Amino acid sequence: MRYRDRKGNTYIVDSGQESTLKFMYGTFPGRVLLKLMTCRPVSRLVGLWQSLPFSALTIDRFIINNNIRMKDYIPRKYNSFNDFFARKIIPSRRPVCPDKDALISPSDGKVLAYRVRDDLSVRIKNRTYTLNELFDGDEVTAEFAGGFVYVIRLTVDNYHRYSYVDSGMKSENTFIRGKLHTVNPVALESVPVFHENCREYTVIDGDNIGRHVMMEVGAMLVGKIVNHHGAGRVERGTEKGYFMFGGSTIVLLTKGDMVPDNDILFNTRKGIETLVKLGEKIGHKKA
Repeated sequence: MRYRDRKGNTYIVDSGQESTLKFMYGTFPGRVLLKLMTCRPVSRLVGLWQSLPFSALTIDRFIINNNIRMKDYIPRKYNSFNDFFARKIIPSRRPVCPDKDALISPSDGKVLAYRVRDDLSVRIKNRTYTLNELFDGDEVTAEFAGGFVYVIRLTVDNYHRYSYVDSGMKSENTFIRGKLHTVNPVALESVPVFHENCREYTVIDGDNIGRHVMMEVGAMLVGKIVNHHGAGRVERGTEKGYFMFGGSTIVLLTKGDMVPDNDILFNTRKGIETLVKLGEKIGHKKA
């Protein structure tokens, strides 16, 4: 996988996870194992184990293996692995862009941005997904023709809490039940991942960037998506929720008067993800 930071430096990541996923999605024995791993009882069992005190014994090795900068996080004792995974960062490490007309990233991760075409579909790596499939037929997506879809992929080393990108009034959270698969791009070769996964979304009428939709997508062996608020008033930069253990994805849908920053658009056209941090500017109002 290739990604690029905002300074233009390109990185190529070749982890052991790639070969494992190719086996699981690309071979018959792997798909049998995958079916077992993604069934809900197994997912719940893994989620339960990650919440037990014994799971805390794996934290130190996880930090080393994933090069996590613990000095960025509020120091405290963790009671379980899930407690650690949902750790809170020191606020000054994720400053929110002060320009309220700017679109900020809701989370850490690696982003791709696509314009919504007339058929309301988005291109994610080598697969095309219609917004109708992604949002399970919700007609709210029809009003975003000509807008943009931002796909922000979190990996296990990222900060797994996410925030609102604008102040405004939000709807109730809508949960879509689905099968739990990995969000790693390798999986897209054989499984329409985002259509299969559990996801939860919210429609927000923003004060500054207008109406937008924010969706959280759960991944393989994620215990759950935790959102804090129901319908009501929310504030830009306030924490919206967090993911339990696993790789996860956030999908952000905006209208046409908000456009991605040029480097993100350029990198997306090249098939390269852009590394972003929570609160960082990723888009702006059309001039």
